Amino acid sequence: MSTAPNTPAAQAPGARQKALTVVGLVVLIGLAYGGYTWFEGRHQESTDNAYVQGNVIQITPQIGGTVTAILADDTDFVKAGQPLVQLDPADAKVALQLAQANLAQAVRQVRGLYANNQTLEAQISVRDTDVAKAQTEVTRASDDLTRRQSLVGNGAVSKEELAHAQSQMAQAQSALAAAKAAVATARDQLGSNQTLTDGTKLENHPSVEAAAAKMREAYLALHRAALPAPVDGFVAKRTVQLGQRVAAGTPLMSVIALNTLWVDANFKEVQLRNIRIGQPVTLTADLYGKHVEYKGTVAGLGAGTGAAFSLLPAQNATGNWIKVVQRVPVRVALDAKEVAANPLRVGLSMEATVDVTQQDGKALSDAPRASSSVQTDVYAVLDDQATAEISRTIAANAGRGRNGTTP
Repeated sequence: MSTAPNTPAAQAPGARQKALTVVGLVVLIGLAYGGYTWFEGRHQESTDNAYVQGNVIQITPQIGGTVTAILADDTDFVKAGQPLVQLDPADAKVALQLAQANLAQAVRQVRGLYANNQTLEAQISVRDTDVAKAQTEVTRASDDLTRRQSLVGNGAVSKEELAHAQSQMAQAQSALAAAKAAVATARDQLGSNQTLTDGTKLENHPSVEAAAAKMREAYLALHRAALPAPVDGFVAKRTVQLGQRVAAGTPLMSVIALNTLWVDANFKEVQLRNIRIGQPVTLTADLYGKHVEYKGTVAGLGAGTGAAFSLLPAQNATGNWIKVVQRVPVRVALDAKEVAANPLRVGLSMEATVDVTQQDGKALSDAPRASSSVQTDVYAVLDDQATAEISRTIAANAGRGRNGTTP
């Protein structure tokens, strides 16, 4: 009966074969990784230091007041122009009524100025007629006096009659001087009144415009008692409470527009040498995992590192110094359709991989923005409404001129 050899010499070939196999696998893995790095990895820059960012729009009152209603709460979706908070409008209503009354009074006073112009022009016409009559009377009295003076020598006219003719001549001259003075006074009054109306119409007269500005201010103050949502979005960080007395500028809540999000990917400074504006970016969110990918585009690179803009920037010239690799935020624009299909939230963690194959883009943009990044017109509507209300007030108090039109 024979037994299998169990000597080190017999075990050597098997152990050597296993070791060679392991070494071969390591070499293959190293070659595969090296090949991937050479052909693919060197054309990519990745970071997991990336977070979703968006416009967090604070809702702050433009006037002070007491909160009488809260019309939206955290997590609510609101549309642009929808009222969020209502302040007590009682004082603003009184101020608007007073301003409207002052505007109406100003319009009627200015109407009186235009009416005085017509009255003074008519008075000048009457005074000119009086001057013409007085001139005629002076001419007649002068002729009578001349005839009587020529007859005094032969006794045909008595001295008493001559004195009476001289008296009438003096009275006629005095009447003419008075008529001319009345014309001059009327012209001065017209000129003085015209300085208040020349070059203007009733609606753009300085007095009317000043009163209209006060009414506009009061109208806006009244309607600003209702705080609208500037954009479509979701309410967050509500701090206002019912009955609270708030001052202008106090943060009450925020509205976040989740349809206009972007990602700030913080790359190490050694990764920035090949990143250019316009390069494609592949992103994944921890919220959805690897099976949901977002396609983005490099929109711009930050003008400084995060440490440079921190609240307490590092003072590297003091004490012991240890070099820390800095990071620069790279803004990545997202596809709105992809965000709508898989919604994100501000502050979520992301992983970003930039394809740096194309190097024809710029590292820094040298072109100004063609249009505003975010804007709203909900406040412009109030100004248009104020203009319409002012026009109605002016029209209601302007009256009608002789030709059926306002002055």
